[in-house]
Amino acid sequence: MEQEDLLREQIAYYRARATEYDEWFLRQGRYDRGPEHREAWLGEAAVVEAALEQSLPSGGDVLELACGTGWWTSRLAARHQRVVAVDASPEVIAINRDRVKSDRVDYIVADVFEWVPPARAFDAVFFGFWLSHVPSEKFDAFWSTVKTALKPDGRVFFVDSLFEQTSKARNHDPVDHSGVARRTLNDGREFRVVKIFYEPPVLERRLVQRGWKGYVRSTGRFFLYGSMTAG
Repeated sequence: MEQEDLLREQIAYYRARATEYDEWFLRQGRYDRGPEHREAWLGEAAVVEAALEQSLPSGGDVLELACGTGWWTSRLAARHQRVVAVDASPEVIAINRDRVKSDRVDYIVADVFEWVPPARAFDAVFFGFWLSHVPSEKFDAFWSTVKTALKPDGRVFFVDSLFEQTSKARNHDPVDHSGVARRTLNDGREFRVVKIFYEPPVLERRLVQRGWKGYVRSTGRFFLYGSMTAG
C-alpha cells in the first residue's frame, strides 16, 4: 500500500509540475547554476541525442513511455513514421501536443504501470528520465512490458540521470540512494517520488542477466543512456 501511495503521489507531482518541467532541462530558475554548468549539461544532452539517432534507424513505429513535455517526442516524430506517446499526466501531454504539432504522434493518457501495449508491436521503444522512477519491485515487470511492445528485432533506447548533486534544484534535499526523493514546486508544495540512481555498468549487467543485449553508457557527469535489443 505504501508503494502505491508513493506512485500516486509521483503522478500528482508530475501533473502539478507540468508547466515547470522544462526549467529543469533548460537549467532555468531554481535549476540555474550558471553558464558553465548549463553549457556542460547541454553538451552532454547532445551526446545522448546523437546516440539516439544512431541507435534508432529512421522510419518505423516508436512507442514512447512517460513522454513528458515533448523534448524527445519532437525528435522521434521528425525521424519516424508513427509515435505513440504515453503519459499519466494530461497536463504534460497538452504541452507536448502543442510543442510537437505533428500528425505522426498519437497520445495516450495512461499510467505506464497499468497500461497494456496494443496488439501491434513497435520497431522501437523509448523512455527518457523514466527508469529512475520505476520502483525496484516493478523493474522486471516494466521490462517485460517493454519486451511485449517490441517487434522481435526491435530496439530500446533510454536516457536517465546519473547521481549528481547539481542536477537537482538548488532548494531540493541532497540526492541519495534511498530510492525516494522529496521534490518541491515553485509554489512550495512538496511531493515524494521514486528516484533510483544506476551506475551504467551495473544496469547493463542487470539487463544482460535478464536476456537483453546492448550497452549502457555514461555521458560523463549528468546522464546515462542505453540501447538494448531483446535476447
